[in-house]
Amino acid sequence: MLFKASAFWARIEMFGAAAFAVCVTLLILLNVVTRNVGQALFWVDELAIYAMVWMTFLGASAALHHRSSVSISLISDSVSPALRRMIGKFVDTIVFAFSVMMLWFCWRWFLPLDLIRSGFDVMEFQGSTFNFIYAEPTLTVGLPKYLFWLVMWLFSLGATLHSVAHLVSGPKPEDAA
Repeated sequence: MLFKASAFWARIEMFGAAAFAVCVTLLILLNVVTRNVGQALFWVDELAIYAMVWMTFLGASAALHHRSSVSISLISDSVSPALRRMIGKFVDTIVFAFSVMMLWFCWRWFLPLDLIRSGFDVMEFQGSTFNFIYAEPTLTVGLPKYLFWLVMWLFSLGATLHSVAHLVSGPKPEDAA
């Protein structure tokens, strides 16, 4: 059941990553066209960068589910299947620890409970925490940066789900051979 939830979430992440890849392509094309006609839209560059960042983090989380992240398999390819499974579980444990730490860092960065305690009053939040995450705007788009940084929460939650699913699931099909 947990692995099915992980697979479902990975499909959503891949759909999102693909949508952001299309956005990056269209934004770059718009940038080329507007610059060629002498009417450059400077916000397009920044928005394309943010779309590429979202695409990358969503794709990286989905890659964790599919076990298709970049890896060096020199050692695991040369050992017995039993030792290969142990190495795989060790890697899954490291990914899990990393994703939990990412959740903790996101919690410390966004401070959601402090924001709630301040009644969602950004000025009061800033005054009590000296955290200006909710007030910093993007350079040209003019939106608050935290909206674009929310992808860190999605990545951390997805990576945690995928790593837990791998830790509690059986061996990979290729390890059984």
